Amino acid sequence: MRKPFLAALYIAAFVSLSYGQVADKRFTGLDTTFKRILKDWKAVGFAVAVVEKNKIVYSSGTGFRDLEKKLPVTPNTLFAIGSCTKAFTSSLIGLLQKDNKLEYDKPVRDYLPELKFYNDALNDQVTIRDMMCHRTGLPRHDYSWYLFPTTRDSLIYRIRYMEPTAGIREKWQYNNFMFLAQGVLAEKLYGKKWEELVKQKFFDSLGMKTSNFSITDMEKSSDAAKGYYVRKDSLITAMDYYNIDAMGPAGAINSSVNEMANWVITWINGGKFNGKEVLPAQYVSEAMSSQMVSASGLPDKENPDIYLSTYGFGWSISSYRGHYRVQHGGNIDGFSAMTCFFPSDSIGIIVLSNQNGSTVPAIVRNILSDRMLKLTRKDWNGNLLKEDSKAKAEAKEAEKNRTAPSKIEGALTHSLKDYEGLYSNPGYGTIDIYLKNDSLFANLKNNRYWFKHAYYDIFNVYDVNKKLGIDTTEDNTPFQFQMNRAGEISSVDIELQPGLKPIQFTKTPKAVMVAANELQRYVGEYELPGVTVKVYLKNNVLFVFVPGQPEYETIAVGNHEFKLKALAGFSVKFDINDKGDVTGVNFIQPNGTFKAKRK
Repeated sequence: MRKPFLAALYIAAFVSLSYGQVADKRFTGLDTTFKRILKDWKAVGFAVAVVEKNKIVYSSGTGFRDLEKKLPVTPNTLFAIGSCTKAFTSSLIGLLQKDNKLEYDKPVRDYLPELKFYNDALNDQVTIRDMMCHRTGLPRHDYSWYLFPTTRDSLIYRIRYMEPTAGIREKWQYNNFMFLAQGVLAEKLYGKKWEELVKQKFFDSLGMKTSNFSITDMEKSSDAAKGYYVRKDSLITAMDYYNIDAMGPAGAINSSVNEMANWVITWINGGKFNGKEVLPAQYVSEAMSSQMVSASGLPDKENPDIYLSTYGFGWSISSYRGHYRVQHGGNIDGFSAMTCFFPSDSIGIIVLSNQNGSTVPAIVRNILSDRMLKLTRKDWNGNLLKEDSKAKAEAKEAEKNRTAPSKIEGALTHSLKDYEGLYSNPGYGTIDIYLKNDSLFANLKNNRYWFKHAYYDIFNVYDVNKKLGIDTTEDNTPFQFQMNRAGEISSVDIELQPGLKPIQFTKTPKAVMVAANELQRYVGEYELPGVTVKVYLKNNVLFVFVPGQPEYETIAVGNHEFKLKALAGFSVKFDINDKGDVTGVNFIQPNGTFKAKRK
């Protein structure tokens, strides 16, 4: 299941420069280099800013912010910065700690009791520090917010159903939900929305006047980039903006390189901007210090002087060719970002691009790092192109030599109509699966999917795009339907989180609207051997009561049949004679069907 994309065209390069950087020999020839990067990676555009000590020494825009209209990127063009947002959110926690409103190493439940985890051990032990450096034991579970967007509070509620894949502090596992939780914690302790806090505490202090938090505001800007994706390795395709409001504290900020430069200047100068404290010095020191090992970080033969991989508070830390580097990437539909600085060298680099999942920000970051740090220049673009080409060739060869699996053939166990329903998981959301013509489809809030039968009750599922249609060459996600004891389709298993068993979504029949006067005809008493069953209405909902058992609320599913809401595989179906009178009811359950006559 992938985010759908919109069609677009190829590009011509355009470069805009500012701040008189041509006079600085460190930046000579960059326009040619940047044009080459655009062409080689089929990118649409990107913007760059370089800061040194307390000022911008270089900024530029390359390519287009809007390919169709041929509008150029400028250093003031707004891009979605994705997870570069995280450092802003954790900085709010740093301010709260300075104000003695919280302590990093106390359980988060002391301050945010509505945040509950999968088990009591996590509830008792997860601290605010653990959330700030990705060591809670929770994996990403990103499909929960990405495919099933909802409100901020509802996303927090889902966390209690998300299974961990490691023990607390056992390993580093990136998790957007924990940064959402930090934002919600800040909202609670400050009594203001996260967006208002970031604007008040940071944007206003740093002159970030055009930066914002929503695609609605971004669309209003006269200098905002559209997002793009490279489809089938060559086709540049426009993407819709993704509304990330609910998950905002983890990645919702839209900004420009000129305004992000002020944020980086603040970090380079120990938390101060124009001599005024924006961030506490103690917090700055901790945030860019290693809090958790994130990977082995071993040097390799090609780059023996790049090593170390740790995480601070919303920042990744590494050693780049003998220089201490603090950085964070960002990705959201159609955009890739990189915010980077070298605190010991007082140098910072921001690269924002309107290409989905792009390697461009990393390439440009390294090119500029070598120039600013006066290092022997490497051909980062050429080297990565060779690696990319080699990886593609190896993948192609592996596919060519791969032994095709034996074909599994198996007919569906049910008619397609029987797979229709609402499938829900409390940690994710609800999938509406329905039959149209001769195919099954699914609707989620932002996407539509088509089901292609594989074998038995397994389907491969593909995106349906409004303009491009269905592309079965793209990745797909298998859906495996399951039956209950009554032989009914009762759930579907989907592999949404690596490292865990498939996530199960339980089926609820789609309710059919039945008028109150129509429901009234079913009301009455029905005789089973030795037992009288009552059927009655409450608030225009049909209930069934069997003596000695709880009352059962029903869901109308059509053709005089009602499912018992609390019991999967159980339903009642009423008998109707030629005159339209209700004469009896059939109690359908896994161990058989039992008929009762109306009294």
